[in-house]
Amino acid sequence: MDPSLSPRRMPAKLVAPTPPVHTGGRGRLWFGLALLVLPWLAAAQPAASPDGLDEQLRQATGEGGYLGVVADVWHKDARVYHRVMGQADLQGTPLREDAIFRIYSMTKPITSVAVLMLVEEGRMRLDDPVARHLPEFADLQRVSGGDEAKPHRMAVHRPLTVRHLLIHTAGFATGGDDIRVASALLQQQAPEDAEDLADYARRVSRAPLAAEPGTRFRYDGVNSEVLARVVEVASGTPFDVFLQTRIFAPLGMRDTGFRVPASQRGRIMALTTRNAEGHRVLADTPSAREPGIPLRAYRSGAGGLYSTAADYLRFARMLANGGELDGIRLLQASTVDQMMQDQLARFDPPVAYPEAGEGFGLGGYVVTDTAKTTRPGSHGQFGWSGAASTWFTIDRSRKLVIVLMSQHLPTDGAPALPKIAAPFYRQVYSAVSP
Repeated sequence: MDPSLSPRRMPAKLVAPTPPVHTGGRGRLWFGLALLVLPWLAAAQPAASPDGLDEQLRQATGEGGYLGVVADVWHKDARVYHRVMGQADLQGTPLREDAIFRIYSMTKPITSVAVLMLVEEGRMRLDDPVARHLPEFADLQRVSGGDEAKPHRMAVHRPLTVRHLLIHTAGFATGGDDIRVASALLQQQAPEDAEDLADYARRVSRAPLAAEPGTRFRYDGVNSEVLARVVEVASGTPFDVFLQTRIFAPLGMRDTGFRVPASQRGRIMALTTRNAEGHRVLADTPSAREPGIPLRAYRSGAGGLYSTAADYLRFARMLANGGELDGIRLLQASTVDQMMQDQLARFDPPVAYPEAGEGFGLGGYVVTDTAKTTRPGSHGQFGWSGAASTWFTIDRSRKLVIVLMSQHLPTDGAPALPKIAAPFYRQVYSAVSP
């Protein structure tokens, strides 16, 4: 194994300051080891060595695998595991502890929190028709047959609501051979070419839906982009300004935003993919070629943010704590409870679940049946991931938060790298007590 891929071991956070102890050379060695090990032992019972976690990440960042990874585990009010392992780029530069990542769809839970803050303030309701805030979404239609040249349309029977957007049941036509006609009509509007969120929402509103709102779960970014525009209108504030002033600054998320300042772009991890031969190469995307530029022309609520493991850990801990962190409260505990409850079963008839044993809350997956899900965790566990290999999960019953960050995009026609989140989660769950 390349020695440059060996882990950089970081000291675990101490629960309380420790008074100085004067010992001999060998005593100092054992005392230093104790400072590293004792916080883990105190937080995880029965205690387990982090060696298994290290080995998991070491294998994932081996030759031909992920370039590197930053991993954090927070358990019972303490950070019990922290590793920075591997490389930042294809040239072998060591990965930094404060590396910046394109978090893509891990932007969505942040957008959801912005919406829920406005709900608490009375500026909108979850079951508000979207047209109340965006009039262009009145009188929506859906595709009922025909072809791209002569589609058949009919009026929808129920209004599109804010809740539908949050739980991806709006009926938007993104992907899938079963909705080919509706998808083609949406793509004709080219929403991703929009200059801003207002333009994006107008383009989407001109295309018919693929399904009646509230009848089918179909995960896609259109829901969150429209939500971001709703936030702008309901708050009277540009989306990026709202996030910065109402979420990032209060939580101390100093390195999270839609672009990275030129002076900090050296911290951004390279975005890789695999070619047809299975070799690791730089991804063919604008942000891979020019790290730090905005990922979209508009401020994407679906996948536009850069962040760090430390910043996202603070966001996740806020949710794990019921909406509060270090004396700063963004949401009421009852709102967080609702966010982390399955919303798909509330419809009549219930909407089919996206995965066995899992439902969907207000912005992320929710484990509903631990016997059926393939995801290690507890009932009510909540989280999400990003397309470029970033993951987080919150298990409030175990007081556990896990954040795992890398930068690799799968590519059609190329062999995929094994996902590292599930096996890493399993190792964590074997090491911490309920």
